[in-house]
Amino acid sequence: MDQALETAIRLFQSRGYDAVGVAELVGELGIKPPSFYAAFGSKAGLLERAIERYSAGEANVFERARDKGGSVAEVIDRTLANAARRYPGQGRAAGCLVLDGTRNSADPDARALTAAAKQAGYEALRDYIASEYPDRAEQLARRVTIALAGMSAAARDGASRAELEDFATAIGRAIHQEMGRTAK
Repeated sequence: MDQALETAIRLFQSRGYDAVGVAELVGELGIKPPSFYAAFGSKAGLLERAIERYSAGEANVFERARDKGGSVAEVIDRTLANAARRYPGQGRAAGCLVLDGTRNSADPDARALTAAAKQAGYEALRDYIASEYPDRAEQLARRVTIALAGMSAAARDGASRAELEDFATAIGRAIHQEMGRTAK
């Protein structure tokens, strides 16, 4: 099961959900279609499990940053730095599966799965920011999530780690400036 989910993550992230067919999946997984459907129910079922695994691991740049503790400002800086390191790919698909795996997908179920994961990530970030900046949590969380989405798209378009790190530093400074204007 672990290998199947890792394979699905790799394929969906590198090529997008719609570009990967069930025939290719069962071939890559080395199973027959009845076994695939018994294990996952559908291609969208596999995507759902893949997103759960992906979001629970190192790819969740905010959770990994939050795990190290510190102030909201420090966690945001680490979140952006984590994305700058992870999104260029380096031996795996560039970008973020959740942010880009179903971009332009024709499958409403797949889009709903990633939309739910994006919303959950946004809410976790917003709620964390609210612990220090309750009056600005929505605005600050939107800025960070938009920055992450832009970084993911830029990485998929070939932006280097150095370019993303430069951007992360710049957007981090802007967010710090906004935090300095906010009463805690």
